[in-house]
Amino acid sequence: MAMPLRQSIKVATYLAEQKLRRRDKFPLIVELEPLFACNLKCEGCGKIQHPAGVLKQRMPVAQAVGAVLESGAPMVSIAGGEPLMHPQIDEIVRQLVAKRKYVFLCTNALLMRKKMDKFKPSPYFAFAVHIDGLRERHDESVAKEGVFDEAVEAIKEAKRRGFRVTTNSTFFNTDTPQTVIEVLNYLNDDLKVDEMMISPAYAYEKAPDQEHFLGVEQTRELFRKAFAGGNRRRWRLNHSPLFLDFLEGKVDFPCTAWAIPNYSLFGWQRPCYLMSDGYVPTYRELIEETDWDKYGRGKDPRCANCMAHCGYEPTAVLATMGSLKESLRAMRETVSGNRE
Repeated sequence: MAMPLRQSIKVATYLAEQKLRRRDKFPLIVELEPLFACNLKCEGCGKIQHPAGVLKQRMPVAQAVGAVLESGAPMVSIAGGEPLMHPQIDEIVRQLVAKRKYVFLCTNALLMRKKMDKFKPSPYFAFAVHIDGLRERHDESVAKEGVFDEAVEAIKEAKRRGFRVTTNSTFFNTDTPQTVIEVLNYLNDDLKVDEMMISPAYAYEKAPDQEHFLGVEQTRELFRKAFAGGNRRRWRLNHSPLFLDFLEGKVDFPCTAWAIPNYSLFGWQRPCYLMSDGYVPTYRELIEETDWDKYGRGKDPRCANCMAHCGYEPTAVLATMGSLKESLRAMRETVSGNRE
């Protein structure tokens, strides 16, 4: 796990505080969506299917920052839509960084070079560029030629300017262990991004493409083969060791979607950003008024094939904190990753 040591310490301290306060549900990272509009129309996305009136809306800065502060989470992932289309996205980031929140700005990178001057490098800030594969594979997934090349140039420019750059790669049943290996090798060894996040695709109900999402056994086989031969330890993956074990099928976990809550133009979304069972105005209402026990694989049919990080990475993190053996294992990988 290549999470910076300072961030690892802050997250570990935060988790210890929650345990001391005997809180059984708390946020680890907030998924903040200050808009739904996007400049791409990816087949696997369920966010851009909203009515035109909704797609024109932009969340006010005070509302966006206030939601994160209300939750108390130490980290925030700003997504959408394409957040760089928000006219005040730099101010949202600036205020969150000033509050010592670790901010990941998720982007398809089409506007990244144009908007880069609006941001300043900081240990609390990183661009998180979406890369689903090498050129042909990625451009096919976003339904537009040239996006991969632009993303690569944006990553290089951001690195040159001293920004932290992470990537997020989503894999479908059209992927093979070799395509996974090829793109992660490229990001890790050629582009030398700081961290990489990986995820099996989830079947958004409103996504145009409903045929290419991975099932549980497909996911386990894909990652088990891709991780073979020492790849898993070599890649700078931004995941806990236990979550990577989970993707391979070595362990299984219940869903803890409450730990990565979603806040959008509609409010706090039940139960996670992948499903929509209603919205509430406050984080407290989300936690206290949602029947969390009814979600997860084996409980809700919509969760049957889900192995997404928003539900299972927090469980892995909590399991790590509850085990001295796993805590030491995660610490070794963190220290090792920071030496590279």
